[in-house]
Amino acid sequence: MDIPRIFTISESAHRIHNPFTPEKYATLGSVLRMKPGTHILDLGSGSGEMLCTWARDHGITGTGVDMSLLFSTQAKMRAKELGVADRVEFIHNDAAGYVAEEKCDVAACVGATWIGGGAAGTIALLTKSLKPGGMLLIGEPYWRQLPPTDDVAKACGVDSVADFLTLPALVDSFTTLGYDVVEMVLADQEGWDRYEAAKWLTMRRWLEENPDDEFAGEVRKTLTVSPKRHVAYTREYFGWGVFVLMGR
Repeated sequence: MDIPRIFTISESAHRIHNPFTPEKYATLGSVLRMKPGTHILDLGSGSGEMLCTWARDHGITGTGVDMSLLFSTQAKMRAKELGVADRVEFIHNDAAGYVAEEKCDVAACVGATWIGGGAAGTIALLTKSLKPGGMLLIGEPYWRQLPPTDDVAKACGVDSVADFLTLPALVDSFTTLGYDVVEMVLADQEGWDRYEAAKWLTMRRWLEENPDDEFAGEVRKTLTVSPKRHVAYTREYFGWGVFVLMGR
């Protein structure tokens, strides 16, 4: 059980597997106004940076679930590095369908809503683990500007313009599902640069160290295409943010 290999190679040096910077996560942690002891469930927790830094800075406890063995291992190492291994737990498991035995104060899926077939399905999944009156954190992409054609959308790496909503439409969709949007923190282009560009050096170093690996051709292809795609399309068209929801 694991995620596609291209991600465990290209993002192996990432602490954050989305367009947030450490400063953005710090902002999000502050605006949530969490009390010490707040318990968070994070589905698709990656390398654990959100839970680990919030445990250090806000005294929260947390459980992270991620399908990547590498990222889950890195999360445990990060917890030890920050001295919070007694406050956060990381489980290598498929987050799709995961329901906590004990309900939490905050349930999050920050950038992996494919686990529920999209934002609506992931919200439904998270609510099964959430205490009444708790908060949901949903990390989701949106169009900063609408691509003029489906061909441009495909150049961004998706199938069609219909794959994402605009920011106003995304916020309205949460309202339609019966939730108040009570906070949001949005990534910026610098965050996209750090997320995407950091992959390129990692892939180049991997190719130098693994020239005969059977997967080298795929990594070379990705490295060749990714910088051009990012500067021409991703950086201009993609937005991303974490939206804080409370049921009505």
